[in-house]
Amino acid sequence: MQRIKSLLGFLSTYRRNVSLNILSNILMVFFSVFSIPMLIPFLEILFGQKELVTEQKPLSLNVESIVHNFNYELSQIITNFGKERALVYLCFAIVFIFFFKNLFRYLAVYFIAPVRNGIVRDIRQKLFDKILVLPLSYFSEERKGDIMSRVTVDVQEIETSILSVVETVVREPLMIIGALTLMIYLSPGLTFFVFFLLLFTAVVIGGIGKTLKRKSTKVLDRLGSLVSTLEESISGQRIIKAFNAEEYQSEKFSKENDSYRDLLTKLWRRSDLSSPLSEFMGIGVVTVLIWYGFREVNSGAISVAAFIAFLYAFFTIIEPAKKFASAFYKIQKGTAAVERVEVILKAENVIQDAPNAKSLANFQSTVTFENVSFFYKKEDGNVIEDINFKIEKGKTVALVGSSGAGKSTIADLLPRFFDVSQGAILIDGIDLRQIKLNDLRAQLGIVSQEAILFNDTIFNNIAFGEKGVTEAQVTAAAKIANAHEFIMETDQGYQTNIGDRGMKLSGGQRQRLTIARAVLKDPPILILDEATSALDSKSEQLVQQALEKLLQNRTSLVIAHRLSTIQHADEILVMKEGRIIERGTHAELLSQNGEYRKLVALQTV
Repeated sequence: MQRIKSLLGFLSTYRRNVSLNILSNILMVFFSVFSIPMLIPFLEILFGQKELVTEQKPLSLNVESIVHNFNYELSQIITNFGKERALVYLCFAIVFIFFFKNLFRYLAVYFIAPVRNGIVRDIRQKLFDKILVLPLSYFSEERKGDIMSRVTVDVQEIETSILSVVETVVREPLMIIGALTLMIYLSPGLTFFVFFLLLFTAVVIGGIGKTLKRKSTKVLDRLGSLVSTLEESISGQRIIKAFNAEEYQSEKFSKENDSYRDLLTKLWRRSDLSSPLSEFMGIGVVTVLIWYGFREVNSGAISVAAFIAFLYAFFTIIEPAKKFASAFYKIQKGTAAVERVEVILKAENVIQDAPNAKSLANFQSTVTFENVSFFYKKEDGNVIEDINFKIEKGKTVALVGSSGAGKSTIADLLPRFFDVSQGAILIDGIDLRQIKLNDLRAQLGIVSQEAILFNDTIFNNIAFGEKGVTEAQVTAAAKIANAHEFIMETDQGYQTNIGDRGMKLSGGQRQRLTIARAVLKDPPILILDEATSALDSKSEQLVQQALEKLLQNRTSLVIAHRLSTIQHADEILVMKEGRIIERGTHAELLSQNGEYRKLVALQTV
């Protein structure tokens, strides 16, 4: 229930619509519950079952006075206009009542529609914004497909299961309360008897609904696995086809799909039981009520007209009660989706600004790693240990070593994708953790081994994240990155859409776009993470030329797979098993006849 309260907290943005919805529901309930019974005295007087009321009493705020004067006004209509004309007025009154009942019913739905859709929009936006600020460590623990399922399917489940019944949850209790008020006025004893029967019915229905939440959680978890398998299959098409693994992947998806189908079938069977069960229980209550009411009429405890009005009020309760029972089922089912969404919304963001974080307008002098160690999980041990080095402004430091030596981890620590476990990284003598995150990352440009591009135009990919960029600026950046020539050969030049992850382009072309993006940003500190390792010789040559232009007069941390690309670095750090084992220039390291010389020898064979 606490989760439902937090969900309904989104309603505060839509107070006006919610207030109008409640007002419309109150008026709809009035015209539904109280108006028709008010016509019963008219009918009784009209057809001679009750004497005309000829004396008017002073009006006071009590039921007896209001009823007497109401009957007096009805008697005056019959006396002054005759029974036939009075019946015409009665017909108009019925049309009037049902017109306004349905008018306010529609208005209630009209006002609540933007609330439902608005809350779904707000939740989805809040989820997306939270995903954008979560640290990379969160995504290493979670499946991408499951996260996508929570943002899309689970949010839609919230709309279907919970927000779709918001209007029901407001309207039906008002309807039930109004009808119960009328029933209590007509016969408190009979109402107590009916209440006991309804309470028994609610206990039976409620007992069946308790398992819905558990089953819904399993269904949504299974759907997350299904979406994850789908996402992996789409992303891994090349490997699936290359290894003739279509049948294997199809069987894997089929198992997930069948499991999801079976769980969903069980869930819907239990959920669909609510309506027929509540209707059956309602008919049972009506049957007992008619038997008991007949006894009350015979004993003189209640009049026939009052009993008819009581039955009308009770039948007015049945449909809202059924809808309320169905809403209860849906809410139980939707709570599981709320829980899964809240896992993301409440996920801890460990990478954020310190309380008194400092601004960093411009990088001035040095980047320093002081006794830096890092682990993902303490029990797994350090990935890098006791790292010490300094990058002076305008200098280039290169990291080399075999795979798994910790080079990329060092590159990830500088923009605070992760925080150091021990030691500190300083920019201009200030610990990274004391610098505003936006200011820190504004000083950095990254060109990674994987060219990360978006399903957008070439222009927007180069200008990514920058505001007010002109076409001339983008063109100048592309020329420096050796990308302008191939861009102009595309169908629409800089407005050409490059497809999902830039798949319409070659590897070298994609990498040159990422370099152009870095050129446009013009960061004082540049991180190159094996930017040419995945390219063929021709593409590597073009990319390397672009990188040389980019590195001019820039402070750089370069991770190199091909050692020929970093021979002119101001300092080369050789890493092995998370530690720096050698350092120096290219010539100095060759003269040491150590690990670096072995790496060079392996690449020149």
